[in-house]
Amino acid sequence: MFTGLVEEVGTLRRVKKQGEAMVLTVEASTVTEGVALGDSIAVNGVCLTVIAFDRTSFDADVMPETYRKSNLHQLRPGQDVNLERAMLAGGRFGGHIVQGHVDGVGIITGRETDVNAVVFAIRLTDDEMMRYVIPKGSITIDGISLTVVGTNASGFSVSIIPHTLAETALMNKKAGDSVNIECDVIGKYVDHLLHFKPAKETGRPSSSRPESKLSAAFLSENGFL
Repeated sequence: MFTGLVEEVGTLRRVKKQGEAMVLTVEASTVTEGVALGDSIAVNGVCLTVIAFDRTSFDADVMPETYRKSNLHQLRPGQDVNLERAMLAGGRFGGHIVQGHVDGVGIITGRETDVNAVVFAIRLTDDEMMRYVIPKGSITIDGISLTVVGTNASGFSVSIIPHTLAETALMNKKAGDSVNIECDVIGKYVDHLLHFKPAKETGRPSSSRPESKLSAAFLSENGFL
């Protein structure tokens, strides 16, 4: 699990592609401190596993599912990437619950200055994700924990403070660029519990997993909505 607080901006040094699989070599200094084989590091918000490392870099596999769901396949050597090590159980929880499991890709459609902040407008490439995008709710963009400040039919906007902009690879993003999006996992779990129905197969008993008894009315009556 991650928190969405980027620890450092690394540099992609090498990409080895084999169909829809890749091995990324990322130059870094902070996240390689105390690293071990099998450790998890989020690269632009995507949880990857360290398969090799030295003092200044690490290698990570990218499997086809990750290749298809994220924008990692668009990265080129020399580009900056946001990096965060997995959260320690006793660590400070400064962002929100981030799994590093990207839901899809968004496209930056606008970047405007608002006094000391910069507002990014983002269009989602999968409209289904909008059900999890809530005004003033949490969302992860390229591994950065951010707050949704506005929504429309196909996207949303976030406001970035100067510190976040200066300390992440978002500084170099512009209109037309893609970003990895991870919606708030709590919303996804609630949605699943409310709408889950066990699979039924002809001539066989229904799944032993019971159908959810949760409903919007139940949650409202008990103070959850």
